[in-house]
Amino acid sequence: MNVDKIIALVEVHDDLNAGEYFYESSEAGIGGYFRDCLITDIESLLLYAGIHSRHFGFYRMLSARFPYAIYYDIQRSTAIIVAVLDMRRDPAWTARVLQGRK
Repeated sequence: MNVDKIIALVEVHDDLNAGEYFYESSEAGIGGYFRDCLITDIESLLLYAGIHSRHFGFYRMLSARFPYAIYYDIQRSTAIIVAVLDMRRDPAWTARVLQGRK
């Protein structure tokens, strides 16, 4: 299913900032690379939205280069990004975060 546009909840900005900060504190320049990769992954939803399996009530796309998942839903012809979360976290934590964003 192709979508015409992608929008993101305000909290997604915080998710990306947290990941960027984590990687930038590990090594200079990696944080920016992280953000660029995740934005590219998100943009790929224009072609691939809807093909991913559902987890915690949302579609889940795994990032190509980092251990992060992009959780989204589709309404009409719009992909709505609800979270970009670290896959190394406890699944119960992930479920709580996503429940709060429904």
